[in-house]
Amino acid sequence: MADGSVLFSLAPYHILSYGTLLGTQVFHTFFNSIAAFRVLERPQFAVLQRAVFPSYFGIQAAVPVVLALTYPSNRSAGTAWGFGGVFHASNRWGVLLPLGLMTLTGVVNLIYFLPETNKITALRRAQEKKDGGQNSKEMAALNKQFGKLHGISSLFNLITLIATVLYGVNLSSRFE
Repeated sequence: MADGSVLFSLAPYHILSYGTLLGTQVFHTFFNSIAAFRVLERPQFAVLQRAVFPSYFGIQAAVPVVLALTYPSNRSAGTAWGFGGVFHASNRWGVLLPLGLMTLTGVVNLIYFLPETNKITALRRAQEKKDGGQNSKEMAALNKQFGKLHGISSLFNLITLIATVLYGVNLSSRFE
């Protein structure tokens, strides 16, 4: 493929998409969020997260679909390119399951947990003003609700990251 036809192959786009997804997840989960939490005051941290999370969860939801669309064929296993290869019986556990989990957890974080968490954050800000610096029972209840939503969303993020790594391990086995 040294003649330039590699640009018309789906393989480089598959690898680049996978690398983008994994890199985004690792950087945001283990570096960006932790550093921002350490150096920003809570209100500024919340503003940053509200700005970043729609794109982040969007990437987690969309890139697995791109990976499925560009899934490389495996002639020795008799699998086709794209969805045909993803849904091939030999790929149920190493390809379909991780891609499905990535998509599901990304979509749920994007369309459910993100808006719900933002709603609770707004209620907490309003309650903070109302309480005048004192923690009320209402604030304690909102903090508990936020913690629950945030915890489940974080769990979904971790599941997405683990599924991404497992998919990468499966994909790398094809390079032997």
